[in-house]
Amino acid sequence: MAVLRWVGDHAERRVVVAVEDAFCAAELAAVGTAEPTPFGHQVILNAVRRGNAVGVVSNNSAVAVEAYLDVHGLTCHVSPVIGRAYADPARMKPNPEPILTAARILGVAPQECVLVGDSLSDIEAARAAGVGIIGYANRPWKVDAFRAADHTVTSMQTIAEALA
Repeated sequence: MAVLRWVGDHAERRVVVAVEDAFCAAELAAVGTAEPTPFGHQVILNAVRRGNAVGVVSNNSAVAVEAYLDVHGLTCHVSPVIGRAYADPARMKPNPEPILTAARILGVAPQECVLVGDSLSDIEAARAAGVGIIGYANRPWKVDAFRAADHTVTSMQTIAEALA
């Protein structure tokens, strides 16, 4: 993502497009080897069982996210999928636009939404969008780094159990 951001700030449009296309292809290829986050699928299923809408807002390409959801049988449980804007890295999180777009599509006020995120850009974007944030500290250093989140968990199991 840092490379894409740098290219977006410093390179000609044709270079940004070439890097974006390479990233999209690599992300799509990675779907076949991506290991699910432990309890991540259960979070989605438990949220849906409770009647909550579940969407994805990602700095990855929407095509790759949709392919991952399809491979794991989750497509029918997740909508919308908002990926990064094509060849426009300035619109990636921490820009709040993708989160606000998801809330608008869901027909829900931002303050009624919660984003579960594993990066500082997720936390910054959620704050800017006015949505709740659960920081998923999947690395020990993130526990302190995610102090700005409303809540921080070190396992998705915590969220899955809270939704059960």
